Amino acid sequence: MEDLSTVRGSVYFLLKKSKVVTMYLLHVCLLLTTCVIIEAGYIGYPREGYGYYPGYVTYRNTYKDYSGDIQGNYYAYPKYNYDYSVNDPHTGDHKTAWEVRDGDVVRGAYSLAEADGTTRLVEYTADKLNGFQAVVKRIGQPHHTEVYPKQYETVRTYGYH
Repeated sequence: MEDLSTVRGSVYFLLKKSKVVTMYLLHVCLLLTTCVIIEAGYIGYPREGYGYYPGYVTYRNTYKDYSGDIQGNYYAYPKYNYDYSVNDPHTGDHKTAWEVRDGDVVRGAYSLAEADGTTRLVEYTADKLNGFQAVVKRIGQPHHTEVYPKQYETVRTYGYH
């Protein structure tokens, strides 16, 4: 019985009285904890996928070996045209645009109403030989309305109190 109390006293002395031994035991515990975490390996975490579906990311091979000739026209001749315009008298938004592509040559123009009352017209072409070329024109004379500050009446005083 006497030996057990001696052991308890020694452990108590080592843990409470000796700071060096306490730090040594703390380092050993941290080292063992780190080893356990490393041994566990990577544990994946859920990621939000499409539609906020909490699923794990998985990969699979979706390659299929197609044998034989693949039929289809993969070179379509580029040809299109479009145009639009906006004419809103309430907000003053007036603009137009059009573009035509035939092969590798693109031609187009757009115009818009500027704040000073003029209309900006941009005509452009683009091809392999010359690149993108734009000509900007301003139609009309700029006019600025004169703004006068509002005159306020002075505050009348009725005397001092």
